[in-house]
Amino acid sequence: MGIFTRFRDIISSNINAMLDRAEDPEKLVKMMIREMEDTLVEIKASCAGVMAGAKKVNRKIEEVRSRIQYWIEKAPIAVSKGRDDLAREALIEKKKYTDRASALENELVEHNALIDEYQNDIRLLEEKLASAREKQRILVQRHIHANRKRMAQEEIRRMDSSETMSRFDNLENRIERMEAEADLVNYGVKPSLEEELENLDVDDEIEEELRAIKSTHSSKKGDSL
Repeated sequence: MGIFTRFRDIISSNINAMLDRAEDPEKLVKMMIREMEDTLVEIKASCAGVMAGAKKVNRKIEEVRSRIQYWIEKAPIAVSKGRDDLAREALIEKKKYTDRASALENELVEHNALIDEYQNDIRLLEEKLASAREKQRILVQRHIHANRKRMAQEEIRRMDSSETMSRFDNLENRIERMEAEADLVNYGVKPSLEEELENLDVDDEIEEELRAIKSTHSSKKGDSL
């Protein structure tokens, strides 16, 4: 495919539409960027060649104009010496170089027009390339976010699995068993002397409070009779 055919295809392409239809948008945009970069290099090289050609034509024009001026100056000298034949030859040479200068100037106009076209093509392609690179950046970010989201969802599903819940149940059972074992450590152990004395004090307080309640109850019952 020629450089200009590729350039026209790239410039006329709708990147968004192409990515929407692509099975692998990231791969497609990478290929597009590589194609654009290669085409841009070729167009710049072609433009540089035309610019070099324009400089060469400019140099030739300067040389030809110098020769025109030379023969313009020689014709009057020949006439002053009575050499009309030489003056005529000088004028013929002047016309020849004048025609040559006109042709070179037309060639330079064509070169400059082609340079303008190349520079415009370069600008359009660089804009398209910048757009494609931005699309690539967005796609990469979306890919990263999608991967993170997928990993998070997989982790959630893993945590919700029956195996995970079973592990939590086993852990809870182990803790409960350890608590029960801790409660059994002092089970059946004879209380100390201090503990027995404290219990007696508590029993006396309870018995005294119970007698007071019963006494009050008996008094109320007698009054009602």
